[in-house]
Amino acid sequence: MVVQDRRGGGTVAVAMACGTGLAVGLLTSGCSQEGAAADDQEPSGRAAPAAAEVRGSADALVRAGSATVRTSMETASGGTRVAIRGTGGYDFATSTGRLRVVLPDPAGRPSGGHQPITEILAPGALYMKNRGAGVPADKWVRVATASLADGNLVTGGATDPLAAAELLRGARAVTYQGEEWLDGVRVRHYRGMTDIGAAAAAASPRSRPALVAAEDGFTTDEVPFDAYLDESGRLRKVRQWFRFANGAPKGASVTSTTELSGFGAKVAVRLPDERDIYAGKIASPTP
Repeated sequence: MVVQDRRGGGTVAVAMACGTGLAVGLLTSGCSQEGAAADDQEPSGRAAPAAAEVRGSADALVRAGSATVRTSMETASGGTRVAIRGTGGYDFATSTGRLRVVLPDPAGRPSGGHQPITEILAPGALYMKNRGAGVPADKWVRVATASLADGNLVTGGATDPLAAAELLRGARAVTYQGEEWLDGVRVRHYRGMTDIGAAAAAASPRSRPALVAAEDGFTTDEVPFDAYLDESGRLRKVRQWFRFANGAPKGASVTSTTELSGFGAKVAVRLPDERDIYAGKIASPTP
């Protein structure tokens, strides 16, 4: 995992290498996406166009209030594939969440190869605890998400659930794939492309800065996706694809998956006290 903070004109690298040496942080000089989609199609028997349904999923989540979350960030390069997985909860009213993120283990143990990292997601900030690299175990690392090259869409190893939904506000060329069952819930499956610039322009004030940063950090604004919405228009699952165009490792692809359930569940998120924020130097791995 790599986090880069460019505040104040300087650069602070916050890095954690996976056992394979692949970095999940999308801090390369550019990123491109692959995929194709046809023109918008309407679900049979539904009045709203497919793209409009997908674009409105973020609003439906805010109305839901909160949800339990599962995330997966999969990186593939040179025939090697690793995944970072997270679980937790998210409060859409306050745009805050708490995740327990497990890094992959080179030996293949499901428990992971590193002590789980606790992440707190908040408007404009990412907090991480137990992230290593010389940071004391009782301290948090805080990074401004707007300072990241990708707006923290993949840098932290888990996409902020609201950001993932807000990214769909730029959805276009959406096709309706039909109804499916997901964890016992009937959902509508949509496939298409989303435009980061359009999403940033339409996003809520809390999410807009991160999406603007992501727009500047990619070589193309187009992101392929698969989205699954329930009968209330709430996003139950979204998978978004990114591919490194330059930097290291060149040609690596990143797949971010966010799954939501348990809407209305109580989610308590407390931001770290200022005295618990680590202010020292953070080690970087040797290339």
